[in-house]
Amino acid sequence: MTRPALHPNTNHRVVIVGAGFGGLECALRLKGAPVAITLVDRRNHHLFQPLLYQVATASLATSEIAWPIRHLMRDRPEITTLFATVSGVDAANKRVLIDDGDTLPYDTLVLATGARHAYFGHDEWEPFAPGLKTLEDATTLRRRILVAFERAERESDPERRAALLTFVIVGAGPTGVELAGTIAELAQDTLPPDFRNIDTHQARVVLIEAGPRVLAGFADDLSAYAKKSLESIGVEVILGEAVTECSTEGVVYGDKHLPAKTLIWAAGVRASPVAEWLHAPADRAGRLQVLPDLTVPDHPDIFAVGDTVTIADAAGNPVPGIAPAAKQQGRHVAASIMARLRGETPKPFRYSHAGSLAQIGKRKAVIDFGAIKLRGTIAWWIWGIAHIYFLIGLRNRLSVAISWLWIHARDQRAARLITQGSSKVVR
Repeated sequence: MTRPALHPNTNHRVVIVGAGFGGLECALRLKGAPVAITLVDRRNHHLFQPLLYQVATASLATSEIAWPIRHLMRDRPEITTLFATVSGVDAANKRVLIDDGDTLPYDTLVLATGARHAYFGHDEWEPFAPGLKTLEDATTLRRRILVAFERAERESDPERRAALLTFVIVGAGPTGVELAGTIAELAQDTLPPDFRNIDTHQARVVLIEAGPRVLAGFADDLSAYAKKSLESIGVEVILGEAVTECSTEGVVYGDKHLPAKTLIWAAGVRASPVAEWLHAPADRAGRLQVLPDLTVPDHPDIFAVGDTVTIADAAGNPVPGIAPAAKQQGRHVAASIMARLRGETPKPFRYSHAGSLAQIGKRKAVIDFGAIKLRGTIAWWIWGIAHIYFLIGLRNRLSVAISWLWIHARDQRAARLITQGSSKVVR
């Protein structure tokens, strides 16, 4: 059925699909515009993805990096929030299709549907090497990591124990580097006093990257520093080797088999299927190729932002799939909608790169501002302050700051809970 207009007194209907950084920023920036907004997401929360790995490694609780969408929009009566899964777009009739058969009419559509991890044609690897994009992913990984130590504590066979204490991360981008460093510190600093039959210092954390260096998007000297820092805390960094198999027994890279019971995929992403919905051009990762104003080719009433699109910056380089870029795109789309309502022509999108940041350990990070490059403890403090600043709400900022200070001072992580059928996690 077709849903009636939710705000009959307002003519222009804006539907935003996805409440990530881009979609949420667009909705917030449309405040005061003469529009009726419907914000649709298949989850009921907005997620601060840059800190998702800290949930996976027991540093933060889920409630510290996620907020109910309805709560965020409670003071915006022109916004209707819907908890639903979008299955397609009927562009000819200007309707968004919901998987239960419902439809949403729109005058302007904003697609901010994000991306998932990609296995380069080997989707069968996902059960063995889960990725990290949602809260569910994070709690699954946390469970697998913690259960591995628990199983090792009561495992008498040395080879099986070694496999249980081997953690493999595939992909050495920011997520892979941050996961590897945090798991290593979990084993080296946090867990040793808690176990009696195993020495958690013996845990192996192996970071495998098909390319020639870690943090390929950073300057060469920062990449080299990150590799050296990871190795200093016990991470084994393997470069120039592609993973060719993932299974319950471990991974194969090159011609080597590495027995491991915990595998984590951080090697690539694939965009949501919006390009397929609209029969529009896309790149190899499925990202929609948008026009300079972020509209979809042949569909001037449809905008797309965030990880689901590809667009070049002023230098001709792809705009990175990071939170600041998505927020800038969401802001631009809101300005474009308001310009159109005033009868003006929107300007092309211009991306401003504020810098790249990655944490290596609890006291080390790298920051690339272009002309200015920072590393070590100073970079770590700046990294932490920047992330706390962009969190939503004073309570969450204080909670995360206290959690980090406690980890920094006492090497203790408060979120080490195993839930959801832990007995079947590791075989």
